[in-house]
Amino acid sequence: MKEFSLIISGFGGQGVLSAGKLVATAGLMEDKEVSWLPSYGPEMRGGTANCSVVISDESIGSPLINICDALIALNQPSLEKFETLVKPNGIIIVDSTLIHIAPKRKDVQFIAIPASEIASEMGNMTFAGIVLLGTLSYVSGCFKRDSFENALKDVLPAKHHHFIPQEMEAFDRGKQY
Repeated sequence: MKEFSLIISGFGGQGVLSAGKLVATAGLMEDKEVSWLPSYGPEMRGGTANCSVVISDESIGSPLINICDALIALNQPSLEKFETLVKPNGIIIVDSTLIHIAPKRKDVQFIAIPASEIASEMGNMTFAGIVLLGTLSYVSGCFKRDSFENALKDVLPAKHHHFIPQEMEAFDRGKQY
């Protein structure tokens, strides 16, 4: 992998920015160059939020992404807004619990996972994004499972470290799906 670019998008409160930070931190754990650029509307929780992440073997010229290798969409407006930015043969991963349409494009790998349903079964809705990140890691190889687990330890406050085994279970469920 020379460079991998990703957009994660959904409603504020779905853990979009945290998911991007975890991906960026996992990249750092693998001695990669990374950038993480959050973006959110003024209304935050319930409004739109997205972030761009670039993981690279070389210096990153700009954190701005005009075209990406992958998109993770946690709601339908996010899919509609960002699907055109995915490269041909890129990856689009969606939470099929909340998104009931497929992308208009046929030149991408489309993966629909009931991430919110899985998270609900696990008893914590914040795990939906983690499920999707497990899928991303598996299909793209942009970061490894061990790096992600270390990123959780680094990013999460110590008082939340007791959630890490469950978060890794969510990650693995996304990978297995």
